[in-house]
Amino acid sequence: QMKVVLLAGGFGTRISEESQYKPKPMLEIGEMPILWHIMKSYSHYGFNEFIVCAGYKQHYIKEWFADYFLHTSDITFDFTQENRMIVHNRTCEPWKVTVVDTGLNTMTGGRIKRIEPYIKNETFMMTYGDGVCDVNILDLLKFHKTHHKIATLTAVQLEQSKGILNIGSDNAVQSFREKSARDSAPINAGFMVLEPEIFKYIDGDDCIFERKPLEELAKEKQLMSYMHKGFWQCMDTKREKDELEKLWKSGNAPWKVWED
Repeated sequence: QMKVVLLAGGFGTRISEESQYKPKPMLEIGEMPILWHIMKSYSHYGFNEFIVCAGYKQHYIKEWFADYFLHTSDITFDFTQENRMIVHNRTCEPWKVTVVDTGLNTMTGGRIKRIEPYIKNETFMMTYGDGVCDVNILDLLKFHKTHHKIATLTAVQLEQSKGILNIGSDNAVQSFREKSARDSAPINAGFMVLEPEIFKYIDGDDCIFERKPLEELAKEKQLMSYMHKGFWQCMDTKREKDELEKLWKSGNAPWKVWED
């Protein structure tokens, strides 16, 4: 069973109204954390083993999962004899979730490095805990396996304020650069597939994954992009959170690939 690593350790400063109380990936869309939505997407394609890289308010994430079946089931608290708790109609997903405290101020690369002991020298997937997408994970995986490179990222075409990818005709990522005013260019949407060699490219806690590791991989022609034409949205701001909430309430949220 291939593992899915979720980056969920950051502060979420630009959406601070709520994130002062909880980590950004635990901010809710339709009463469930955005992290849950991302996990549901992977689960839909048969991936049910997750490693959550926690940091800021990591106890919140641990407690949420500890209580998960309380959220999803009917429960009888029987205080008459021996204080029993009976869980009815359990509808929990078949998930195995490892929450790892990867440090408070650790950068993205450092967080990935810290979960290396949980990856048994195997291919794994990784994404950011604040972006939802309707990418077909099995197609992404198939693409990764055909090119035999160390890393594949999912790229989306967006007018965005993120770093920009220069992609060659063979889908290899040639370089990263910062965005200029009116660019519409492919950006890194996460939803990556990584070979265990990736850990060699990460030095310590201060390593920003999107800088040195990905730039070096691009130079060595070891980074490929899977172009995704569908929906992707990250939740950086209150406005983006409200947009996602509106889509969810409308009943046709594009990232909801699973059945209820």
